[in-house]
Amino acid sequence: MPTPNNKAPKPDPVSSPSPISRYLFPVAIGVLLAAVVGIGWFLFSPAPAPLKSAPISTPAAPVTAAAKPPAPVANTPATMVDEQTCQGCHTEQVKDWQGSHHQLAMQAANAQTLLGDFNNVTFKAENETTRFSRKGDEFWVNTPGIDGKQADFKVAYTFGIAPLQQYLIEVGDGRLQALGVAWDTEKQRWFHLYPGQGVNFKNPLHWSKPSQNANFMCVECHTTGFKRNFDAASNTFASHWSSLGVGCQACHGPASNHLEWTAKKPELSHAGFAVDLKDNNATVEIETCARCHARRAPLGDGYTVGKRLMDDYLPSTLTRELYALDGKIKDEVFEHGSFLQSKMFDKGVRCSNCHNPHSGELKAPGNAVCLQCHNTAGKTTVAGVDGSGLQAKNYDSSEHTRHTMGQPGSQCVDCHMPGKFYMGNDFRHDHSFSIPNPPRAQKLGTPDACLTCHQGKAGDRVTAQFKLWNASSAPQAARYDESLWQIRNGQPGAADALHEQLQRGHLPAIQRATLLAELPLYPSEQSLRLATADLHHAEPQVRESAVRAISAFLPPAERAPLLTPLLADPVRAVRIVAARDLLGVARNNGLGAAQASWDAAIAEYEAVQNSLAERAEANLNLAMLYQANGRASEVEGLLRTALKRDPDFYPALVTLVQWLEANGRGAQAQQLLDDSLRQHPDVALLQHTRGLSLIRAGKTAEAMSALHKAAQLEPQNGQYGYVLAVALHDSGKVAEACAELERLLKVQPANRNARLSLIQYYLENGQEPKAQVLLQAWKKMNRGDPALK
Repeated sequence: MPTPNNKAPKPDPVSSPSPISRYLFPVAIGVLLAAVVGIGWFLFSPAPAPLKSAPISTPAAPVTAAAKPPAPVANTPATMVDEQTCQGCHTEQVKDWQGSHHQLAMQAANAQTLLGDFNNVTFKAENETTRFSRKGDEFWVNTPGIDGKQADFKVAYTFGIAPLQQYLIEVGDGRLQALGVAWDTEKQRWFHLYPGQGVNFKNPLHWSKPSQNANFMCVECHTTGFKRNFDAASNTFASHWSSLGVGCQACHGPASNHLEWTAKKPELSHAGFAVDLKDNNATVEIETCARCHARRAPLGDGYTVGKRLMDDYLPSTLTRELYALDGKIKDEVFEHGSFLQSKMFDKGVRCSNCHNPHSGELKAPGNAVCLQCHNTAGKTTVAGVDGSGLQAKNYDSSEHTRHTMGQPGSQCVDCHMPGKFYMGNDFRHDHSFSIPNPPRAQKLGTPDACLTCHQGKAGDRVTAQFKLWNASSAPQAARYDESLWQIRNGQPGAADALHEQLQRGHLPAIQRATLLAELPLYPSEQSLRLATADLHHAEPQVRESAVRAISAFLPPAERAPLLTPLLADPVRAVRIVAARDLLGVARNNGLGAAQASWDAAIAEYEAVQNSLAERAEANLNLAMLYQANGRASEVEGLLRTALKRDPDFYPALVTLVQWLEANGRGAQAQQLLDDSLRQHPDVALLQHTRGLSLIRAGKTAEAMSALHKAAQLEPQNGQYGYVLAVALHDSGKVAEACAELERLLKVQPANRNARLSLIQYYLENGQEPKAQVLLQAWKKMNRGDPALK
């Protein structure tokens, strides 16, 4: 499903998203079910679309000036206006905008807007057949619906114009769903967005499922002034926008005060707008674009102009699922996350320095965009950009590119902005502006522009030549990507590498936030000190990640003195994660003078979940919140609502099973689990849950089959393998337990629990030499680990 400028929402690596992970936080399943790790299970998703949406005409953490939100400047709250009024004064901008991807991001379906072939054409996917036809002026698809039965559905809206166009279907209750078969505007053919995945009506990626609901997933970034307007009581949407497409007010904000300014020239700053996108602080413009050009989760219904990005959204860090080790784009992440890592961002470059913000086109052809700064004079021509460090060099030459001019490899983007195809045929450029390095890419397993073009033996020759071109004996500081490779692979010196990176004074904030997420793998006094220091970082994404790291290190009572100041943080995402992680202290009135701040912040957290009540994830989050703060009577209802919202959301089902068991309703719990397993026998989480349930019932022998199957279905899941090993050990099958832990450590060398348990099992069974090998390797990984003392 496309997003703002016809960029599609979230696939996995190339164009094939995994069924659930691309939308949701990973599930942390422990011996029961661990608390949800994060503000929402739905974190990190861009994506589909409303139904009849009738268009209308002291802080504790110091924030630097560069990070402060722009102050609202209008005297009265502005409201949306008919954008036709903009055309009278802003003819040049409107001319650029007309026909752009922004203007045509979403249109009512008619003969002028639909590009696909609806002349009784049939498209056969792996498991389903879809037929496209017309009935008078209406456009229809005949395809399996949510019940798997073939039915006719009317196309309501178009999404995007090139290189593909997707279609939104009205299915009742105000819901719009994004069809999984799209039109390739270049090859003039129908194609499935998830080829090779055997998608049918039982699959979470099916067009009829919640993952393809456009009201939540897509429409906000394809319209102006969008509100989902979900009613939890009736389970319906009354979604609304002020205009289709991404118009003036989508970026500049409501314009009523601006119209007042044009008429009276009153004393209003920024000509009556709440923000000035030309502000000297590039953060204002970049975070405006990031609302749609970032992988993020919403924290409410829409956004407030003039607030920081993380007041309204929670952007992703550089997780292994979303980005390569070196920070290049992997899953569908759009442009923001990669750009934040770049030297361009650090020097003050903003989106509009390269792109015409109204047309979306580059401001100059070919290499000329880059030559604004990288030129023979060694000076930038762009106002507000720090040109220090620029070299006077002819970059637009074969001497620099080492490729014949006019041929592939001669354009700056070829080497410094490699990309990937998403949604089948939509090529996106990485915006970290990296420098190719084939030898390093081969070592780390990361993408590289040179190796992408020159593969096989040709790639080996290029790597050898690259080493000759760049031979240098000068020692270099440890790189972020090389350190991250050590950290994630549990290599010798991993903890030292992590600490060294976090002590860098000029590390991009998104990289720092990413490293903080790795810190709990390597507990030590030094790790705790570094996480504590970053609670006061200028950037909210770093502070938010530091809160999570502190919570992983310390029990609630000990984390309270560190986190209570963050309850008054100027940015909402930080406040609510601090409140959630202090719940265990606050419910016992252990926060003293900070109790009132916690009350306000946890109310914000609750409001975030309620604003997302259409999502199963939010209902689960509320259930877990209410279980923790004494509102037990509401827990079961919320869990059942979560399953009503999305029957395939297994974490809610597992939590309900465990809730029923804990409340003496074991028979109901078992029946619910058995019914789910009959329908979904290959879901690892359900098999794992069944195994744990049988163990709690004293049926250990029966449990082993389910625990084994869970570990086999998802061998990369460390928790499943670890629990299986513990169960085997406790059943007297020590050799099998050791074998499972050995397998797990090959897959996850940094798995601390697996390593500690395996050492204990070896020692218990007289295999001290093996234990010593593991112990010495552990010391090399993290010599400061308290368990080693």
